[in-house]
Amino acid sequence: MFRATPSLRPARLAAISAAALLTAGIGVATAPAASAAPTAPGGWARVAHLSPDTKSVDVQLTALAGGAVVYELDDVAYGAVSPYIPLADGTYVVSMVPSDAADGTQPVVQQSIDIAEGEPLTVAAYGRNADLKTTVFEDDLSAPAAGQARVRVVQASTVEPTVDVDTAQGRPIARDVPAGSATDYAAVPAGSWDLELTGADESATSAVDLPAGSVSTLFVLDDARGALTAQTITDSATLADMPVGGIHTGGGGTAISSAASAGAAAAGAGTAAVALGAFALIAVRRRRRGEAGA
Repeated sequence: MFRATPSLRPARLAAISAAALLTAGIGVATAPAASAAPTAPGGWARVAHLSPDTKSVDVQLTALAGGAVVYELDDVAYGAVSPYIPLADGTYVVSMVPSDAADGTQPVVQQSIDIAEGEPLTVAAYGRNADLKTTVFEDDLSAPAAGQARVRVVQASTVEPTVDVDTAQGRPIARDVPAGSATDYAAVPAGSWDLELTGADESATSAVDLPAGSVSTLFVLDDARGALTAQTITDSATLADMPVGGIHTGGGGTAISSAASAGAAAAGAGTAAVALGAFALIAVRRRRRGEAGA
């Protein structure tokens, strides 16, 4: 469950101890404050910056009870998806402000989330800056069967209102995925795939790798030229790592990345050709979403 909240910005705190620089153009992800350590049971949340004309942002997660800032991320650029952040059960407010903003600047995005036991969430800001929106996706990191992977599509491109995703061989993966929505996860044969992204006016191709045992999200984005592109983020390489992840950048769609679990082997060309028949069309399910003013 989630709901939009009024723009009430707590005073920004000094950056917490810096973690390693993960990817050029993303900046530094700061470690959680001591109060962020969840008491079992708990859940997880991560943040995705999916607005192509919104500059890099700093992100804060604030506990609604007490108002303590429990986690901060600095210089989160377009196309970036943060690691999953472990949180105790309760309600939190996710706020985003421009990275170069002065203290006290009103957030461009503010969204509340309810963390429940064992439930991972993705909080995404998407759309053009003039009509910036937020949405919360409920992530499902259930393990796929042996030799399988699980994948869903998140349509965050502003170039096309809806997008189809097919394999290069013409097998449908998702149809008419609306902007700001996510499909259900679907089980597919593990391996490397060439995908075609198609809208009413734009089309593009994307090579993705789906390791055995992985759970992934294919984010459809805008590239630097204003065309369709995609990047794959591994939501969880295996359930034993639940959840795992790091910050990945699309560089405004200029890079397509896919995280692979150790020892996962891509299916051979002949095997992949046979496996294509196993793809099922993913049913689109809109998520409830709240809007935040730009």
